[in-house]
Amino acid sequence: MSDKKAFLECDGCEGKIELAVHSGSVGPDSVDITRLYAEAGLFTFDPGFLSTASCSSAITYIDGDKGILRYRGYPIEQLAAKSTFLEVAHLLMYGELPKVDQLDEFTDMVMHHTMINQSLQRFFQGFHYDAHPMAMMVGVVGSLSGFYHDSINMRDDAHRHLAAFRLIAKMPTIAAAAYKHNVGEPVVYPRNDLSYVGNLLRMMFSRPCEEYIVDPLAERAMDLLFILHADHEQNASTSSVRLVGSSGANPFACIAAGVASLWGPAHGGANEAVLDMLEEIGDASQIDKYIDKAKDRNDPFRLMGFGHRVYKNYDPRAKIIREVCLQVLEKLADSNNPLFELARRLEERALHDDYFLERGLYPNVDFYSGIIYRALGIPESMFTVMFAIARTAGWVSHWLEMLDDPKHRIGRPRQLYVGADRRDYLPIDQRA
Repeated sequence: MSDKKAFLECDGCEGKIELAVHSGSVGPDSVDITRLYAEAGLFTFDPGFLSTASCSSAITYIDGDKGILRYRGYPIEQLAAKSTFLEVAHLLMYGELPKVDQLDEFTDMVMHHTMINQSLQRFFQGFHYDAHPMAMMVGVVGSLSGFYHDSINMRDDAHRHLAAFRLIAKMPTIAAAAYKHNVGEPVVYPRNDLSYVGNLLRMMFSRPCEEYIVDPLAERAMDLLFILHADHEQNASTSSVRLVGSSGANPFACIAAGVASLWGPAHGGANEAVLDMLEEIGDASQIDKYIDKAKDRNDPFRLMGFGHRVYKNYDPRAKIIREVCLQVLEKLADSNNPLFELARRLEERALHDDYFLERGLYPNVDFYSGIIYRALGIPESMFTVMFAIARTAGWVSHWLEMLDDPKHRIGRPRQLYVGADRRDYLPIDQRA
């Protein structure tokens, strides 16, 4: 915080209205408008919250102009190269990288809670065989509050952290069960001697009739994707978790709200849209045609996987994924994968076009992630589910941070009302 001030002049106001200005540890200052309505009778109008800080947070920092992403101060490039997903989850939750014994304890806590109640297994049978996995995720995650009554007292710190561990631990088990329900195979129980990601891959792809050996490259690639997706500041799903949590709702309902928000194609479903776009383009000879279509405002075609709400530079996660994508395809799939080659050619063409450069339309994290998931054998319907598993670490971290903040209040945005003014009720036979 700082002693800076801002002043607002407006018609009908007596003199200038003084507003406090808060400074974070890094990034833009924020004007405090908490008292604006009380002192001036004014609201601010900011559709989509483009210029509004909804909270203070010490978890993730983004500088979209410079292409910077840091978890608790650590550059994403360093974490991607040197860390693991569970180590990053510990960092997000507790603010520090763990020592060896701390990471061992954290890992044991997560893996101890990977099982889900047997009754939940029957819950999946209530969904149609071809139900979207995200529909199952929303329903099953929300239902967890009906099974784990011993961790929903939000005033109890031990309850809050137990719920957080359970959510991180059970998301892969729920996700794998949803996949198995879709493909008509029996549910595979977790094995806690495997890694977090190795366990997920085994639960998804093993069958009772044959042993499944986790490929180390697939395991590392998935773990890396989970690190890159673990948190991303106050995005739509994280804001949803915070808003629901601000009412005192139980943690399982809060995370189910995050899953529902993530399901939207403009948020978690974007990598599916990238694959659809690449398949529509079909061949490198068509790239110029589709580049022109993307620049035509009257054409409905959009270049998916380019541009970001925050980043106006190259998404740092996209750079990392691009290299991993090549490694995965060389080992696990055809190194001449036509979609990957098409994506690279499309990226190269767009990054030499002033139209995209002037608008800051660089490849984002979704541009290559879908290609990796496909190479790993993950079907498109499960892409957003993978995102939800990873983002749960960020969601519970923000939820815990919010509850620990003595200043947090129930979220209650205001509006600019543009409807009818007062009018009187008329009996139905007197209406024109």
